[in-house]
Amino acid sequence: MLFPIGDDQVKGGHFPLFSYGFILLNLGIYLIQIQFSDELICSFGTIPSNIASGRDFYTLLTSMFLHGGWMHLIGNMLFLWVFADNIEATVGNMRFLGFYLLGGLAAVLTHIYFAGDGAAEFCCSPCGNGVPCEGGMVACNDAIPMVGASGAISAVMGAYLVMFPRSRVKLLFLVFPFRLPAFLFLGFWIGQQWFNGIASLDPLTGAADG
Repeated sequence: MLFPIGDDQVKGGHFPLFSYGFILLNLGIYLIQIQFSDELICSFGTIPSNIASGRDFYTLLTSMFLHGGWMHLIGNMLFLWVFADNIEATVGNMRFLGFYLLGGLAAVLTHIYFAGDGAAEFCCSPCGNGVPCEGGMVACNDAIPMVGASGAISAVMGAYLVMFPRSRVKLLFLVFPFRLPAFLFLGFWIGQQWFNGIASLDPLTGAADG
């Protein structure tokens, strides 16, 4: 598996305040989440059925700052660390902030739109806003909370591909570092998301938004 660990830095420009700030914020929230995991995810994750019924619209934003586990968090923050700073340095702090949040919102709304597809006929709600999940019951697609910054970060990566296609991305394979042009690595990443179907369409929506 390939891990990005660095890239060609933009000279000058704006200090990447939000790029680094979001990393610290996500790490801090996750430390709190460890203590109240299920409660926080059910209260602040995006539950499609709640949005469809006109409730809890604030979760469209708050869900971007929760994560499903350490690997989910570390993977997202690594990509944010490598790819976001060049974009923010180029477009400016407030434009980057708006772009990041809109990219995440686009992914969340896409998830909500497709959440009802393939739902089991008899399913349950893991957050208690429907039939409680017991035994081997299958959770309803539209009742499962969505969390994570993957959509917003995918938008960042899509923007990076457009703005810096020939920037050299430093990658790590096992213990061997090497560099690839951004268009090759990010093209590979987008293709991987498509064929693996990870997190349904959310990362691809973010990348397209980028």
